[in-house]
Amino acid sequence: MNGLDRIREAAARDGNFRFTNLMHHITEAMLWDAYNALKRDAASGVDDVTWHEYGEGLEVRIKDLHYRVKSGRFRAKPSKRVWIPKPDGRQRPIGIAALEDKIVQQAVVWVLGHIYEEDFLGFSYGFRPERSQHKALDADIKSFFDTINHTWMMKLLERRIADPRMLRLIRKWLRAGVSEDGEWSRTEVGTPQGSVISPLLSNIYLHYVLDKWVTEWRKNKANGEVIIVRYADDFVMGFQYRNKAERFLEEMKKRFAAFGLEIHSEKTRLIEFGRFAEANRAARGEGKVEAFDFLGFTHTCSRTWKNNRFTIHRKTIAKRLRAKLKEVRKELIHRRHEPVPALGKWLRSVVQGHLNYFAVPGNTKAINAFRREICKAWLFALRRRSQKSSNLTWERMQCLIRTWIPTTKVYHPYPSQRLRVNYPR
Repeated sequence: MNGLDRIREAAARDGNFRFTNLMHHITEAMLWDAYNALKRDAASGVDDVTWHEYGEGLEVRIKDLHYRVKSGRFRAKPSKRVWIPKPDGRQRPIGIAALEDKIVQQAVVWVLGHIYEEDFLGFSYGFRPERSQHKALDADIKSFFDTINHTWMMKLLERRIADPRMLRLIRKWLRAGVSEDGEWSRTEVGTPQGSVISPLLSNIYLHYVLDKWVTEWRKNKANGEVIIVRYADDFVMGFQYRNKAERFLEEMKKRFAAFGLEIHSEKTRLIEFGRFAEANRAARGEGKVEAFDFLGFTHTCSRTWKNNRFTIHRKTIAKRLRAKLKEVRKELIHRRHEPVPALGKWLRSVVQGHLNYFAVPGNTKAINAFRREICKAWLFALRRRSQKSSNLTWERMQCLIRTWIPTTKVYHPYPSQRLRVNYPR
């Protein structure tokens, strides 16, 4: 049994055990592995060092980095802030860490992950090994990554971590600040969304602020069923009784406020949903059951075609589908003069990536539409390459489509099948 396995065993054995000596697990070999685990073509941070550049003389670099980390001389660099567009037209701030920060953060994530994977509850799915959005099945925390309270973050970490060097290292990243257009600014709250360690820190924060509190609330204050599925800062909860849902929402607002968080009022709704919702609304003379968006899908109440049983139907959020198609069309026009095999290879990865996520039962119409529109956009781009290409027919295009574009099929089973096999608890 290696050292990390012993950490996991100790964490599983005693939920209150505090780990006093974690830094010695971060070895030169682990830093090598962390470097190799990073994305090769990722954007560089404030150091302007790429993965390939750092790899020149890697042995000497890793040895020096390991010495600085172990001796406490490692200095965290500020994250470089960039803005990426969101489907609703707004922009999301992303923090790009310097390369050495990425390496050390990855090593820290591996070490701490062996502790917290034993703590995290079964309904938490975001950024965890062997768990994805499809293994989770509406509420949203406003600017969550930007509002994490540093003081509370450290207090919550100290419930499990008593190694002062590890805590000091994490505190350095929290206080490193951000650099935007060459201007440095201090970060009093928040952790940069996009950094290697942010997902783990966010899960730890919400594990204590939300997950454990929900479990106690459900045990002590709820009568009737209460369910929750959380993915990062998005979560959906189900209550058997409306008055309990209303009470929980009010108490949750107070709970979040105590930890520096706020519910996003525009993205948080209380709706009637489930197997009896349609009949109940019809009896009251109300309209159809409301839908909700979660993890890229619009969820609606539906019935199975074969035996008319209640089911939840999921389809790609229309706005997200349109935004993705717009993005691909724009890129196709930009790359239209590239060789056909290069374009075909790129489009294959685009379509396959879309299917890997959205090809769930009941969403066949939407994924077929995505594939069809991609094929039409490719034809349009090829016709604009030159005068000679303008007479390319749809029939001739079919050969390229069969060669390069994956066919659609359902990639994921129904949720009940997945959860029964993989997560019995």
